[in-house]
Formats: sequence, C-alpha cells, structure tokens
Amino acid sequence: MPDELGLDASSLRIASADASFRRYLRLDSTHGPRIVMDAPPAHEACEPFVKIAALLRSGGLDAPEVLHWDREHGFMLLGDLGNTTFLTALAGRDARAAAPLYLAAIDALVELQRIGSVEARAAGVADYSRALLRRELDLFPDWYIAQHCGHTASDAERAQLEHVFELILDACTAQPGVLVHRDYHSRNLMLSAGEGAAPGILDFQDAVWGPVTYDLASLLRDAYIEWDEDVQIDWAVRYWERARQAGLPVDADFGAFWRDFEWMGLQRHLKVLGIFARLSHRDGKHGYLRDLPLVWRYAHRVASRYAGLQPLARLLEDLTGAERRTGYRF
Repeated sequence: MPDELGLDASSLRIASADASFRRYLRLDSTHGPRIVMDAPPAHEACEPFVKIAALLRSGGLDAPEVLHWDREHGFMLLGDLGNTTFLTALAGRDARAAAPLYLAAIDALVELQRIGSVEARAAGVADYSRALLRRELDLFPDWYIAQHCGHTASDAERAQLEHVFELILDACTAQPGVLVHRDYHSRNLMLSAGEGAAPGILDFQDAVWGPVTYDLASLLRDAYIEWDEDVQIDWAVRYWERARQAGLPVDADFGAFWRDFEWMGLQRHLKVLGIFARLSHRDGKHGYLRDLPLVWRYAHRVASRYAGLQPLARLLEDLTGAERRTGYRF
C-alpha cells in the first residue's frame, strides 16, 4: 500500500468477522483508524463493494470510503465507521430510548431509496428478480427443513409449499422497485457520528433493485433484536410518511403497505431460516442457531395471519412441535 497512507502495521487487530468469507481488521494510521477488508478473490468479488460504496456516498450516505484496493489479493483499505453497531448501542434500551436510532436509520433508508435507477444500473445493480427471490426461498426446504430439522417433506407438503411460495413471489414482485441494501439491520448499521445522526452503513455489496418494503422489513423485523408489533407499526408509519413526502413508490394506503411489508418480511425470514441453518451445518458457524427462534416467530406469525399461508404455518409448527393457535385471517 502507498506510504502516504501512514499505516502502523504493528497495530493490526481483528475488527469483526462476517457470515461470508470476508473478515475485517482494524489498524491505526497517521490519519486515524482504518479498516482492512480481507476478501479472498476465489470466494468474494470486491468490485460490487467498491461500486456500491461510491453509489451510496454519492447519495449522501455514510458508507466507508475506499482508500486503496489490492484487486489481485483481495485486500481493501477503508475508512473506519467506528466499532459500535446499532445492535450494541440498543442493548438494554426500551422502545422510547431506541427511537432516535431507528428514526435516523429510517431517514437514511429514505435517502438510500431516493437513489435513482439510472445511477444504480451504472453501478452494476441487478434486479431482485423472481428467479433470485425463488432461489432464496429454496434455502428454506433445502437447509432448514431437510438439514436442520431432518424432515423429509411428503409429496403433499412439497405441493403446498410450492403453492405458498408462488403466493409469496406474486406479492413481492408486484411491489414497485427501489434500491435495496438487502441486509439493512442492526448489525450493519454503525453509530459512527453520534446519537440520532445518520448511521454508518456496511455490508451493502449485494444491493439490488427490488421491492420497496424489503429493507424496512429487514430493519424492523431484525433477526437479532425484537420489538413489539405496536412499536414496529409506529416506526413503519413514520417511514411511510417520510417515504411519501420523498416521492417514493409506497402504497397510498397504509394498510396495503403493511400487508406488502409483512409478505416481503416472510420471504426474507424463510430465506434467513435456511441461511442460518446452512451457516451451522455447512460452515460450522453455529452461533446463528440461537437466532432461529426469533426468525421462526416472525415467519409463523405472518403465515398464521393471511389466507393461503396456513399450510406454511402448520408446517412450521410440525417441524418444531409448536402448539397450534388460531390467528388472524386477512
């Protein structure tokens, strides 16, 4: 790396790991702390990270500045957004105390979604296509049902699941498109500029152009922290009001918007059940298993609530031995 970066190699230490093959290290420099991203080229493509970082920064968002990139070896030197995630900052807070962080995240999300399609396409952002959404859903039967639960689905269960998947895909692909971070949650948002300030944004390299409710579902129905549903609705209303003022393509009826939010969240949570199971059973990262019960509750609650999704609710119950309860039907 260039000498003018003023790096102190002796200060190199672990910053964080990642669910992928990436890892992050921190070191000191004459210009302040820096982050080294180690992304082995055989497993990780760095170009999307570089392009999306520039796209977000051009939209006024607090994404890391790429200071140097060793393309051949997969090393990148980045600006440091600090070491306090929203998840850490939220520990022990009730909803009232958490609200400034969530409202800051909502404001930043609106700004992210205001980035236009022309700019996003120029940065290489692809569509969140029906085929991609379906491949994500398939992680649920392949890894959660078969590998984690050890259950071989019957022909009837497979047919029911196929029907449910088609309903979910129809609902999600009918939503208007915006730039989607795809993992906009408390572990990827940093308290980099103080309480209530715009968050630092990480792990955006898989951004796509897709359903407008996706990132809000990631934020409010986070796999790592749970809020009562009345709190979720309150924050969702605040997002919806800001989004409408910004001219974003959200439904003019909040009830319809909330339904879109719920169905989009269901797609994400079925995917996450599969991903967390795969991280454990394939990659040996067993820590994610402790987050499965919360993700299961999110998925089960929505599946129990809407007409057409009851076979999924019953399957989730059968897989875990949960007691069947009568829920709302919409």
